[in-house]
Amino acid sequence: MVLKKLARQMALSVTCVAGTLLPAQALAADLDLSGKTVEWVIPFSETGGSAKWANFYAPLLSEALPGQPTVVVKFMPGAGSTKGANWFQNQKFGDSEGTVIFGSSGSTQFPYLLGDPRVRYDYKDWNVVLASGTGGVAYLPPDLAAKMSGNDAGALKETDFIYGSQGATRLDLVPLLAWEMLGLNVEPVFGIKGRGDGRLMFERGEANIDYQTSSSYLKGVTPLVEAGTAVPMMSWGALDSDGNIVRDPTFPDMPTFKEVCEATEGCETSGEKWDAWKAFFIAGFPAQKMVFLPNGATQDAIDTYSKAFEAVKARGDFAEISAGRLGKYPQMTGAEADAALKSATEVPASAKEFVVGWLQERYGVSLK
Repeated sequence: MVLKKLARQMALSVTCVAGTLLPAQALAADLDLSGKTVEWVIPFSETGGSAKWANFYAPLLSEALPGQPTVVVKFMPGAGSTKGANWFQNQKFGDSEGTVIFGSSGSTQFPYLLGDPRVRYDYKDWNVVLASGTGGVAYLPPDLAAKMSGNDAGALKETDFIYGSQGATRLDLVPLLAWEMLGLNVEPVFGIKGRGDGRLMFERGEANIDYQTSSSYLKGVTPLVEAGTAVPMMSWGALDSDGNIVRDPTFPDMPTFKEVCEATEGCETSGEKWDAWKAFFIAGFPAQKMVFLPNGATQDAIDTYSKAFEAVKARGDFAEISAGRLGKYPQMTGAEADAALKSATEVPASAKEFVVGWLQERYGVSLK
């Protein structure tokens, strides 16, 4: 009994001491950014979904960080985002003192997953402080959309499509593979610097099929839909708790690619092609955009940025303002962000093998 009583007293003492120390520890963890400028590097052009995501978060992050530094979004497009990612790989926390952060996208993750020879960066060296889920929507000109019968895209198989693409090893492989599974003849024009440039090609009539991630669709394509110059074809969908493809919560009235595939003759929602598409969809969209601190970041700095993003999410108006700009998707910090990073940078070997072979056969892209 004496021993049990002593153990309880010791446990209580430890708890009290820990409770006394926590506020001081939390205070010490805050990185002082007073009077400083934080550069948020985005490896795409200023017209795409990543730009809209970063520009949405930047002023909110500025308010939430200790010292309320100025947060400036800096664009560094090139080589489908590998230029900016390679640059960030060479940044050291000690040189920047927490004033450089990086915004990654699925188009940065896919070259890493596929072993693209231009990749000189390693996600294992970076420190994730926010992971944002998103979705994507494919859309058509009104005359072509009118050829669809419900969800059946079969009547579009005789159309020659042009699509502005960042590259087949980027996030664009999700729509390119989906359209091929539907039997559509889509010829990509490679080399655009961001998905916003693809939308501009569509607006100018230089492309007749396009897709945008949710944030870019909401801001850049919804006005086209309202003006009658674009019609949504399908969303890529979202994942439920069991890993099934379901309707995107931001676009609940749109059919998913799975629904369109099931309604279109010759398209299968089982087998190696479907499994590969779904694996890369999962890697590219549920954790589609992430914020990182560079190699060598201290735990204090990681905690400071994580707490700042948590504070942004805790705002009373966050759900409303984020739904209109980003869509209705998880915004993850801490352990959730770590888990999201893991799912975004790993795919089954069979899916990778299929996609590598498909890229070689379809586009002459050699990754072996």
